[in-house]
Amino acid sequence: MKRSVRLTWLVSIFLTASLAVATLCSAASLTINGSTTVLPIAQKVAEAYNKEYPELRIDLSGGGSGNGIKAIIDGTTDIAMASRFIKDKEVQQAIEKGQYPVPFRVAYDCIIPVVHPGNKVQDLTLEQLKAIYKGEIKNWKEVGGPNRPVVVISRDTSSGTYEVWEEKVMKKERVFPGALLQASNGAVAQAVAKNPNAIGYIGIGYLNRELKALKVNGIVGSKATTLDGSFPVSRPLFMFTRGWPKGDTVKFLNYMLDPGKGQKFVEETGYVPLY
Repeated sequence: MKRSVRLTWLVSIFLTASLAVATLCSAASLTINGSTTVLPIAQKVAEAYNKEYPELRIDLSGGGSGNGIKAIIDGTTDIAMASRFIKDKEVQQAIEKGQYPVPFRVAYDCIIPVVHPGNKVQDLTLEQLKAIYKGEIKNWKEVGGPNRPVVVISRDTSSGTYEVWEEKVMKKERVFPGALLQASNGAVAQAVAKNPNAIGYIGIGYLNRELKALKVNGIVGSKATTLDGSFPVSRPLFMFTRGWPKGDTVKFLNYMLDPGKGQKFVEETGYVPLY
């Protein structure tokens, strides 16, 4: 009798353990990777989404738009965050690997040049910004600022923010080699806040009290000037999927695009919602 009870107990333990392992193995997961500009939006939305769907594990990481799109091409992420549109060569690479990236516009943004709050410069033209980032303007006094050297802070080339800056400000010319490169919007914001001589550029969602936003061509970067296109360095933000999304991927994207759900968090993070 004791042996029978012990056997039943062991079988019960085995079945319980097997069910637990099966549950863990079958737990749904969603991988999101890419732009550090889109990252704060995705973090907010993922947190709210998980409250409604706690059974879904969401793995979220930054690394830049280029890395996110590369992960879509390689099939190592479900959703790529990007602060720029996918390039023709990237589409071709994806097709060669049997993937077809599908874009979803999730928000709008503008890239704002920022300086230390102690800098008295208020406004720069696109031409002045280009000259600063080419290394031609070397002292703040040349643009109405203090007699101090300009410390130029930029993003690395895998960044979608850098590529939009290169297109809209640099007009496809390269940032000069003396610029200090940072890997994320947050890193640029920190570097500028700590250096009275620095200038950098960040997505509007990263503005804070430790930074001074500059006008560009006399126009303030804001929700209104982003939506009407008058701010010179505006852009849409994207999420890309591997082919048309299904299952948890499409559910998450529908939540992201819902005016009363995901889009509410776009505005909370300081970016511009679609509607």
